Amino acid sequence: MKSVVGIFRDREAATRAAAALRDMGMGPAHVNVLLPGDADSASAAGKVETADMEQAGMGRAVGGVVGGAFGATAGMGIGLAAATLLIPGVGPVAAIGLAAAALFGAGGAVGGAAAAGALEDHTSHGLPKDELYLYEDALRRGHSVVFALAEDDTQAAAVRAKLDANGAETIDAARDAWWIGLRDDEAERYEKTGAHFAADEASFRRGFEAAMHPDRRGKSFDSARAELAKSFGVDAEGPFRHGYERGLEHARGVAQKFEESETGEIAQRR
Repeated sequence: MKSVVGIFRDREAATRAAAALRDMGMGPAHVNVLLPGDADSASAAGKVETADMEQAGMGRAVGGVVGGAFGATAGMGIGLAAATLLIPGVGPVAAIGLAAAALFGAGGAVGGAAAAGALEDHTSHGLPKDELYLYEDALRRGHSVVFALAEDDTQAAAVRAKLDANGAETIDAARDAWWIGLRDDEAERYEKTGAHFAADEASFRRGFEAAMHPDRRGKSFDSARAELAKSFGVDAEGPFRHGYERGLEHARGVAQKFEESETGEIAQRR
């Protein structure tokens, strides 16, 4: 499976894009949407389309996930299960589609049902985990994410064209914008060590992004060293390590700011 991702500035554009993918013949298990906020409050929320759920083998999976949190997005015409997930550092996110939920680890909740065949293999492979930090950043800014699991290069190209036609920002553009927002501060910090950021930026950035991967979050460089060496062929020291450690600090800082803002909001409500 090949994942094709588009980031949208608002829910309406995302729902139009998801509906367009269904109109081009993509099955319900292949179209996934992430919306900022609670699934129950999403304007498109409606009743579960039972036929689609049963056809895709997902009916039992809904019962296997936390009760009551699942509905569907009838306005998208995709008839997919939707869950409200509380993502650390992001807040509530409506994950529409089992692959969307699995992307954030809710697949564990679906796992029991999956053992009975409720979650097909094609919804658990091809998940775009490497860019998860970019989706989180988009959701924090109130943007929405649509990703489709395409069968081959031809279908992936058609999906990309459909997302673009509906106003999607590509994941590459999102990655560049994300880094531009961090670059000046990181360069200033790095230069204080006596090194030249311009010369080391590519390696530093690779390390920074490596720390964002969900499988490495919170892991020190030393504890992740073997896996990093295998995946990136990096040395024990140098710009990559510096970037990795700064990436860990950045992730902790984002989570802390979120927790502080949430605490403040709760206090104001009281």
